[in-house]
Amino acid sequence: MGLCVCSGAKAKCSFGEKEVDLLALPLPLTPKDEGNAQLSVMDFIPYLNIPAFGQCKSPANPMNWKMAGPAPVFVPSSCIPVTITPWSPGAKKLKILGGNAALLEDDKNMCMWAGQIEITDPGQKSIQAE
Repeated sequence: MGLCVCSGAKAKCSFGEKEVDLLALPLPLTPKDEGNAQLSVMDFIPYLNIPAFGQCKSPANPMNWKMAGPAPVFVPSSCIPVTITPWSPGAKKLKILGGNAALLEDDKNMCMWAGQIEITDPGQKSIQAE
């Protein structure tokens, strides 16, 4: 059992500079947790659902390498999260809007630049699911 995640929940990337608020699309049929729209594992779209985490410190991010003379130098740049897969593993039993698994507080996602994205605060404290 885990707490369901709703819009306004906090998330952090292992290579990001700051925590951000996750966002759900304001669709009319989306279930609500304490007044905020509930997220599903399919809410992983960069900038729409997952905002930038400030500065990116990942050595895998090509934007962090600047030429300084003949050799590249590591200089953290603005975070552009690149998530290409849904959150995992998701709720096994609770399905929301379109039959997608509900997003739970222990679910994780990976950024293409090797950062692990995890939920630090689900945004509500009462609705649980398996």
